Amino acid sequence: MTPSLDRLSSGSVFGASPRVQLPAYDRDKVEIGVVHFGPGAFHRAHQAFYFDRLLESDPRWGICAVSLKSPGVRDALGPQDGLYTLAQLDRETSFRVIGSILEVLVAPEDPHAVFARLAAPQTRLVTLTVTEKGYTLTGEGKLDTAHPDIVHDLASPGQPVSAVGYIVEGLRRRFAAGLAPYAVVACDNLADNGWRLKAAVIAFAQAVDPALAAWIEAKAAFPRTMVDSITPATDDALRARVQAATGLADAWPIQREAFTQWVVEDVLGDGAPDLASVGVTLTDDVRGFERAKLRLLNGVHSTLAYAGLLKGHETVFQAVGDPALEALARDLMVQDIIPTLTAPRGLDLPAYAEAILDRFRNPEIRHLLSQIAWDGSQKLPFRILGTVKDALEAGRSVERLAVPIAAWFQFLKARAAEGVAVTDPLADRLLAVVQALPGEAKGDVAAFLAVEAVFPAQLAADDRFFDALQKAYADLDLHAGLLAGAA
Repeated sequence: MTPSLDRLSSGSVFGASPRVQLPAYDRDKVEIGVVHFGPGAFHRAHQAFYFDRLLESDPRWGICAVSLKSPGVRDALGPQDGLYTLAQLDRETSFRVIGSILEVLVAPEDPHAVFARLAAPQTRLVTLTVTEKGYTLTGEGKLDTAHPDIVHDLASPGQPVSAVGYIVEGLRRRFAAGLAPYAVVACDNLADNGWRLKAAVIAFAQAVDPALAAWIEAKAAFPRTMVDSITPATDDALRARVQAATGLADAWPIQREAFTQWVVEDVLGDGAPDLASVGVTLTDDVRGFERAKLRLLNGVHSTLAYAGLLKGHETVFQAVGDPALEALARDLMVQDIIPTLTAPRGLDLPAYAEAILDRFRNPEIRHLLSQIAWDGSQKLPFRILGTVKDALEAGRSVERLAVPIAAWFQFLKARAAEGVAVTDPLADRLLAVVQALPGEAKGDVAAFLAVEAVFPAQLAADDRFFDALQKAYADLDLHAGLLAGAA
């Protein structure tokens, strides 16, 4: 197919506007060394960006992107020879054409081509962004042998439909051919993602061939990772903006904030790509980075969401522009959260906290507080309550840490009063609590703390936590917003 002159492609890309950064390498000389499952927006904004930079110095790390279900990415990028535009949203937005994806396969349509890539000697990495559910794990983090995809794949391991099934079949073919295993790099925000995936792969392989399972356990690397970069969805406004900036039509451009972080456990061994040379953090303490992100970034996100919505704000940008909320966020990070963290090597916690606030001030990112507020019963135990527990054990005040929890209580009350549905797995239980509230701070807080699925009994019974919650709850007024006493 001859590409249209105004459609992004290998033939037209060099006619792009001079303001656009183009691949600084010869794509004809690039080898495919990476197979990636799940080429959605985050992968194309994140891992593919890092490999695009790496190809400038090492041509062995081109990507074969594999979709396990939808042909959408293949249909959009095929006519563009795999090229697409990345808009990096900052005070001044920049545009970069990414060339690291050389091939896009749709697994159900051409599984043999996927197997060929997995079994190729030059394939050294298999990476994944398949969302948490794509790992087919139970709630305890083990392989879900009752999952329909896993049931299918165990019955027909040579015709898999799951990510785990494809990984194992690819490794089986390498094992049979006498090739070294590829490293498997999970890139979804799942705690201990590499370890959990390795256990699932070994469990699956054990059912197929115990010798294969033993080889995988002994030889294959499954590093834990952490990834971070806000990646808003692609819309027609972005397509129009990219076309205006580049002079070329792009069917599926991607946008993300300028900040990006990829932390990888340093276990890839000899022959691994030099990821550190393009800004990837290699560490022996991924958990330390995860914990810092969860408590500082995600915890403050939730704080701004609930307190900001009570004050009538709509986005993170608006909330952090509120002086009282910005002060609350900074004090929480510096005085309450950082003292509960041990900084992993390479992470300056105060600087990281300031970088988070700076990211929140990005006017180009429209991050809705209402979306961050979803699933509070699932998020707050990890984002806030762990910090509360550590502070109490250290004998420190939890007055500020009580504010986001009390603001969540008030948020639930406000939504119920407005008749607006709450997006939360415990929505029915929480609504029942709200409807039975006695209407005074002490009784209301006690009723919320009785939700044992959120609040552990020992924490709920701690008088210091209860008193701090009661004060914060009374200080939060639905009409006036965050009072000075709470901030």
